[in-house]
Amino acid sequence: MTEKFIAGRLPLAVAATLGLFATTFAAPPALAGECPNDQVAANAMAPVDTGPKGVTDDVLASIDLSSKGGDWKGNALRLRKLVVQPGGVVPWHAHDARPANILIVEGAITEYRSSCKVPIEHKAGEVTAEFGDLAHWWKNNGEKPAVLYSADILPPMESDADAM
Repeated sequence: MTEKFIAGRLPLAVAATLGLFATTFAAPPALAGECPNDQVAANAMAPVDTGPKGVTDDVLASIDLSSKGGDWKGNALRLRKLVVQPGGVVPWHAHDARPANILIVEGAITEYRSSCKVPIEHKAGEVTAEFGDLAHWWKNNGEKPAVLYSADILPPMESDADAM
């Protein structure tokens, strides 16, 4: 049987062999920006008492969710841009009442999480979800600014200035 090579395509037998080779010998995918399973533990890292350092926190947009009534009264959905300079710190804070999604768009930043025994490195292009029994702080250990976008739900009685 002859196999026909079509521009840009491998013959089926070659493609299948390469696929089998790749799945047999490839390393398992790394979970970027997550705590390694063997390092997860309750109260793995103690709170650090530091204020913000070398970080700007600009609210780009905010939506008052009160019109939705009920449990939404007093909450706000906001989008922020944080720029953390080299050596800069986002201080220790909790997410039990303030869920957030963080997108790292430039640079890298290290997270020190209450539920992880080791620091977690987050690189540009990664997203991390913050919610529940989580407290942490961040530090830019790199040589260039880290730029992050944060979308979070700000609970009642908490001001923009109080919540990094």
